[in-house]
Amino acid sequence: MNSRHAHESRDRCPIVMVASSAGGIQGLQTLLGGLDAGLPASVLVAQHLRRARTTHIVAILSRATSLRVELAEGGERPSAGSVHIAPPDHHLCVEADGTLALSREDPVNYARPAADPLFESASKAFGPLVIACVLTGADGDGARGVESVKTRGGVVIVEDPATAAFHGMPKSAIKTGKVDFVRPAEGIAPLIRRLLHPADAGSRR
Repeated sequence: MNSRHAHESRDRCPIVMVASSAGGIQGLQTLLGGLDAGLPASVLVAQHLRRARTTHIVAILSRATSLRVELAEGGERPSAGSVHIAPPDHHLCVEADGTLALSREDPVNYARPAADPLFESASKAFGPLVIACVLTGADGDGARGVESVKTRGGVVIVEDPATAAFHGMPKSAIKTGKVDFVRPAEGIAPLIRRLLHPADAGSRR
């Protein structure tokens, strides 16, 4: 590894990606509420949102967690303890240099923002530093992205369809055969904390 790539690697914190749709706000509150400001990772969220000028998702989720919650902006670099949410009518993506980007490309699975563009771009940029989570949702968004995450050495967690408000997204992800863990919503945050703890690094596989 040359010095430039080594420097970029040191600058990058782990990335926790979360995909959710119908019923997702409650699922996100549960997940983020189980993570604290000392989280050694940045959280990127693709929650299917209605096309609108304003959204209250930042205020709603900020009340559930001590993490810094904000709508994502293009050009910023994810940092530990932060949550970046894809804004309405924009895909959230990650550039090769690790910075965030917003896209108005066509909807994926009828959604914009969608999980697949986020999962695929972030896994290309961060590889094994990625943990991808698929929560409740009524469609198949995230399944293609899950395969990309696993191809590049990341970890995939899926909400248990039996406890999800809508099981379409979790079931589609599980059908890929690329899922590492299936947990009820309240069990996902403790698992993320364990995976990110240096002493438990060997348990990722």
